[in-house]
Amino acid sequence: MFLNCGQPLPLLRHTDVPPWVIENFILTGYRFPNYSLRDCLLSAFRPTNETGNFWTHFLPVFIFAYYFVEVFGWEGAPHGDDPFFYPLWNYFIGVFCLLMASSTAHLLNSMSIVVREVCFFVDYGTISAYTVGSSLAYFYYIHPRTGITEPGDHNGSQISFKHEPKGTLTSSYVIPEFSMFFETFYIPCSCVIAIICVLSCCNTRQRWRQYRYVIRTLVFLLPFFISSTPVFYRLLTRSPYATTSSSFAASISMPSFFYRHCLWLLVSAVFNITKLPERLAPGRFDIWGHSHQWFHCCTFLSILDELRMIKVEVKAILLSPSLLLPPTNLSRLAGPTIASTYGVMLLLQTTIISIIMWYSWQANCIYGPQRDQLTKKHPKKHLKCH
Repeated sequence: MFLNCGQPLPLLRHTDVPPWVIENFILTGYRFPNYSLRDCLLSAFRPTNETGNFWTHFLPVFIFAYYFVEVFGWEGAPHGDDPFFYPLWNYFIGVFCLLMASSTAHLLNSMSIVVREVCFFVDYGTISAYTVGSSLAYFYYIHPRTGITEPGDHNGSQISFKHEPKGTLTSSYVIPEFSMFFETFYIPCSCVIAIICVLSCCNTRQRWRQYRYVIRTLVFLLPFFISSTPVFYRLLTRSPYATTSSSFAASISMPSFFYRHCLWLLVSAVFNITKLPERLAPGRFDIWGHSHQWFHCCTFLSILDELRMIKVEVKAILLSPSLLLPPTNLSRLAGPTIASTYGVMLLLQTTIISIIMWYSWQANCIYGPQRDQLTKKHPKKHLKCH
């Protein structure tokens, strides 16, 4: 009688797997694409060339959540379900989905060739959704004139703030030429760019494969520049807060967090494009220390600094009585609502899911017959029990 006996399936060299599974300069540690779900889950605890890729984005989920929930314990902060925090929760959803989709893709991509393609389509989709989640947080917290009511016009907001001296917000902060962009085009542009990124990255799995790493890296630089527009605006103008206010003291570290955020993104791009260090010693970094693991670490560090940047701006708003963000008001730019935050993300996610379904269908048409042939040619080897 032949049983699996709980023994792990053998790992393969790059010469033993289909060419579309091979990663540049990674020679060993491959799982053949016919693992069961159980085999994939167990492979997280054995040394394969995907093990580090899984853990470097799975463990950060808990680290990110730990630093995220700190906001709700601040003095004067509203309850977690208050509309003030809608943009922040959307940012959390974007980051959580990104990290979980990435780690899951690296863990389950050896179930079949088609599943591998679908896993990474979802991965690209969540990266794009994350950029829009960041844009919503930037829009409502880092560009603080959005949704601001004049002092005394709080429309019944239940948020309690420490009071600062009058003039906490400098009236000359907003440049009229930029108000139209932020009011009308900023969020729609972020969504359109996110969709373009998904389309481009999904395409690199079926064509342009020779330049796939360069294309994917460059494509995701574009939403960075679009979503970071409020930050650039803040850096190029003087602080919106009076220098004597607590809000100014709270937000003064924002630029340093943003610069660190950019630095980690740049370093991650270098790792992703150059394929260092495995390019210098093919085969030596197959399991631990190859470029994609460093890429994951650097991208998470960039997210962590981005979270810190958003948190200091949230604290600055909470310290200022003139920066209320109620769900509706009479100001020119409305505060966060379910429609303007969760609604935007839902519409974007629906569009992204439609794109993923389309490319998944194409992948099944292309790789489905090859999957069946590979399964017959390379059946799972079972070990005899005695």
